[in-house]
Amino acid sequence: MRDLDRCMALWRAASEVGHPFLDAATLDADAVLVRDVYMPAAEITVAERDGTVIGFIALLEDLVGGLFVDPGAHRSGAGRALVEDAVRRKGRLEVEVYAANAGACAFYAACGFVETGRRDIDDHGRALPLICMTLTGKDQTRPD
Repeated sequence: MRDLDRCMALWRAASEVGHPFLDAATLDADAVLVRDVYMPAAEITVAERDGTVIGFIALLEDLVGGLFVDPGAHRSGAGRALVEDAVRRKGRLEVEVYAANAGACAFYAACGFVETGRRDIDDHGRALPLICMTLTGKDQTRPD
């Protein structure tokens, strides 16, 4: 992937802001999985501003495996544009978001996602509750 290094830098910066409950060692370990396992398996779409990647969405079929935007570009519409593009292409999206990440929970709700369930354990076996959310149809998203 051409923009992998930039996407990984965005992943780290956005994870440090959105996931303060994960320490540096955990993020280091997760970064290896993201780079070597998750990114190669995902359909990646990037958002650019002035030729620089400022965000990306990683899709596994209709599951949002990750949506990360440069913290300096938060609230710029980049994340919403990535979601709108993905739902246009897929028709339906699912996401699991850490319950402790209030900003992400609010973002997805503002995009029209609705809660469909919860899990108490994340994919890494950590006791970090997740909120499962779904977005159906392009009419669910609202413009900025």
